Amino acid sequence: MTEKQIWKEVAFPDATYDYPGDALKRNWSRLHQGDCEPFPDPQNLQKIITAAPRLGPKRPIAEVAALLQDGWRAYHRGDFGKAVDIGLSLGLIGHALANKAANIYATYLETDQDRRLTLWQDAADRATTLGECAPRLANAWYFGAQALGRYGQEISIARALAQGLAGRIKGALDKAIALAPSHADAHIALGTYHAEIVGKVGGLVGSLTYGASKDQALTHFQQALTLNPTSAIARIEFANGLARLFGRSRLKDAKALYREAAACTPCDAMERLDVDLAKSDLEEDPS
Repeated sequence: MTEKQIWKEVAFPDATYDYPGDALKRNWSRLHQGDCEPFPDPQNLQKIITAAPRLGPKRPIAEVAALLQDGWRAYHRGDFGKAVDIGLSLGLIGHALANKAANIYATYLETDQDRRLTLWQDAADRATTLGECAPRLANAWYFGAQALGRYGQEISIARALAQGLAGRIKGALDKAIALAPSHADAHIALGTYHAEIVGKVGGLVGSLTYGASKDQALTHFQQALTLNPTSAIARIEFANGLARLFGRSRLKDAKALYREAAACTPCDAMERLDVDLAKSDLEEDPS
C-alpha cells in the first residue's frame, strides 16, 4: 500500500464484544467455531513454528503470544485496523490475524472501492507467501481464498473467471478443508463458489470447466451449518446460493434463512455485522 490506511473502528451502543484476560481463551472455541484457528498461546505457536520454521518470530514466543491475543481481542471487538497492524508487526506468524481482519474490514467497513480491492489483494498475496512457508496451516489457505473470493465478487464473477481466480480459490479451499475438515467457513466459501459458478455459466459448463455443481453447493452449505449451527453468515450465503441456483422457486427457503440469520446471537463484532446485514436486507425486502 502506498498510502497509510485510515481505519474505522466499529462499535455498537447496545453491546461490547470485549474479551479481556482469560475471557478470550474461555470463549475461543465459540469465537472461532467457524475458522478453527488455534488459540495463540506459546504451546500452540511453538507447534506451528516447529512445523514451519520460517514463521519463527524475532521476539520471545511468550511476547508474540501476548501480542497475538491482544490482536484477536481487537478483532473481536471491532477494531480491525489495530488487529491488522498487530498482525503485520509480527511477520508471518501474525498474517492469519492480519488477513482475516483486513478481509472483514474491507467487506463491511471500507467505502472506497479501490481500497477494498487493495486490502483483499494484499491479504491474498500475504496468504500465498504464508501458504508457501507453512503449507499445513489451514487458514493460510482459507483467508487467502476468502480475500480472492471477495475480490472476485467486487469486480464481477465474469471478470474473476476471465482472470483465472476460480481455480485459485477452489484449490485453496480444498486444501483448507483437507487440513481442517471441520472448517465451517471454508465449507461456506466452497458452497458459494459452486453456486456462483453454476449461476453464472450454467451446470454443464460449470461442471466441465470449473468442477462446480448444484449438489456440491448444497452439500457444503448444509455441512457448514452442521459444523457451526450458530452462524449467521452461513445462513446468508446459503440463502444467496439458493437464489443464484434456483431463482424464485426457492425464494421462500432463502427468506427463511435470512430470518434465521437475523435472529442469531452474535458473539463478536464480525458476527454482529453479519446479523445486522441480514436485518437490513429483510427491512429492504420484507416480503
